[in-house]
Amino acid sequence: MMDLENNSHRRLNPLNGRWVQVSPNRTDRPWQGQEESPPPQQKPRHKEGCYLCPGNERAGGVRNPDYESTFVFDNDFSSLRPDVPGEEHREGELLAARGERGICRVICFTPRHDLSLPEMENSQVEELVELWTRQYRELGERPFINYVQIFENKGEMMGCSNPHPHGQIYAQETVPEEPAAELEHQTAYYRSHGATLLGAYLEEELEREDRIVLQNGHFVALVPWWAYWPFETMIVSRRPLARFTDLRGEEREALAAIIHRLTVRYDNLFEVSFPYSAGFHPAPTDGRDYPQWHFHMHFYPPLLRSATVKKFKAGYEMLANPQRDFTPEFAAGRLRETSDVHFRSA
Repeated sequence: MMDLENNSHRRLNPLNGRWVQVSPNRTDRPWQGQEESPPPQQKPRHKEGCYLCPGNERAGGVRNPDYESTFVFDNDFSSLRPDVPGEEHREGELLAARGERGICRVICFTPRHDLSLPEMENSQVEELVELWTRQYRELGERPFINYVQIFENKGEMMGCSNPHPHGQIYAQETVPEEPAAELEHQTAYYRSHGATLLGAYLEEELEREDRIVLQNGHFVALVPWWAYWPFETMIVSRRPLARFTDLRGEEREALAAIIHRLTVRYDNLFEVSFPYSAGFHPAPTDGRDYPQWHFHMHFYPPLLRSATVKKFKAGYEMLANPQRDFTPEFAAGRLRETSDVHFRSA
């Protein structure tokens, strides 16, 4: 039998049909090298000039209200606009383009400039889940919106332009490539098995346990079998619901709790405000039923060995195949061992 802990191999991602190469022999245990921790940044509760703090003027000239909880607004420099003509443009046989309508919004998680999501109170994360749900419903009801992508880029390493805790929403006509690939494979599995792909996958993970990070009565956080990023995780609902609007009250509370606990563990792993890109994959909002869709959330963090060593996608990975340097089982074990009490408050 092949030794997955020591032999290079490839793993299939059944959600999108792509393969990830695992090369555990490329590095020694990643935490044994030098671990550098940058000094913690002292940020003020409110920063003059921050375009997301309450009462401040944004770059577009609009002044924020003195909000006391969450705050959402249309992006002043939106990547998508609702008034774009939806016509197709062609130049010869191979060059094609088409207008794409959409709405982009910014969500401020808290009025506090000096916090990040894992440093917020759990009740504040619950308010955030409620806001995500309302935004998904409101934007999804627009006649030309067929997908609502809710996400967060945390940290300068991920290209975040402002340290104030916030996320974004892209609501658009077309189902984007990644959720479209997941839709294709979830649909094929459902047609063959009469059950959701992620429901079946979650059963296997719960039975094996070695990639489970944490869980509660409604959600499970795990390192996927096919994980590409070093400490990548996925949160999966136990019940095969499809949309934010399918979440019951206790499920919204449980989702907030597991997001909070997971992000605290991320920060504690290297005792740094842990950078990541994260986002939800709910069903499209085109009015159709999606019994095959299983609600989930992805976390893609780049840190590899310490607070200052990150994974780069270059060379072989850009030209040939995605590759990771230690097994998902090892990553899950490290996250399981990590405390739920934030290192700055321990």
